[in-house]
Amino acid sequence: MNRREVLRSASVLLAAGSAAPATAARPREIDLSKFRIIDCHSHCSVDGSYALSADEMVESLDLYGIDQVCCSAPITSGPSPPETVTARNDLILAAMRKYPERIMGQCFLDPSHGAHAQDEITRCVVDNGMIGVKLYHQRKITDPAQFPIIERCIDLGVPILVHAGYPAAPELREQQPNIATGEHFAEIAGRYPEAMFICAHIGGGGDWERQLKGLREAPTVYVDTSGSVADSGIVDRTVRELGAERVLFACDTSMIRGLGKIIDSNLDDGELRLVLSENFLGILARRKI
Repeated sequence: MNRREVLRSASVLLAAGSAAPATAARPREIDLSKFRIIDCHSHCSVDGSYALSADEMVESLDLYGIDQVCCSAPITSGPSPPETVTARNDLILAAMRKYPERIMGQCFLDPSHGAHAQDEITRCVVDNGMIGVKLYHQRKITDPAQFPIIERCIDLGVPILVHAGYPAAPELREQQPNIATGEHFAEIAGRYPEAMFICAHIGGGGDWERQLKGLREAPTVYVDTSGSVADSGIVDRTVRELGAERVLFACDTSMIRGLGKIIDSNLDDGELRLVLSENFLGILARRKI
């Protein structure tokens, strides 16, 4: 199967599971091969012990025509011992060394360990070229324990990708009490308007329309398009609500779904260029190291 056939299949699969009414207009056909594509949110490890191996990741990038990817290896449950955080970041550093032109790293941090978090920023971002920070839900993004990390990232001019969502079911919200919602982003961005926050996976599950409402009140926050929810029109609605300048392409390891959502959209070429790479390149250009 060649790249065009793969991308066409993504569109068909997406349409089959979408919530679009039967009378909805068909999206225009999009030729993604003419665009530079950067996936700003994914996961891998050099040896395959976490998500895809670095080799598998690059094979997938080649198959789907994605130029570069940003990867992290976060701990997704509970407090994270410092030595485990270090080991996870080592997996990404090794993947970066193996594929320096294709894999960019994001430094996972647990703000509960203040001094260790600062040491990891120095080791991974300053000394070894990771492009930014990844925060999960060990603490709320508005927790004062996050402030030193945010302030360091501002000083370095690097982005902060934050695990986010609004689980619709009460029991799911109870399982992730610290997950970042649009309202949390509005609060923390009001405190730190100069920070570059990225709200992860607008389609990451739950009430993505409620997320958009909160993000309207956080005009400095970016949002990425990844996530398992593939409602028809999700990318168009996000661009319409927030503006194409705030939206970043991402797959969160599901490339066929991530590209399918773009193929399903009605974005024009200028909007596509912004979403697929130019917005993220603009973020990278603001780095101070």
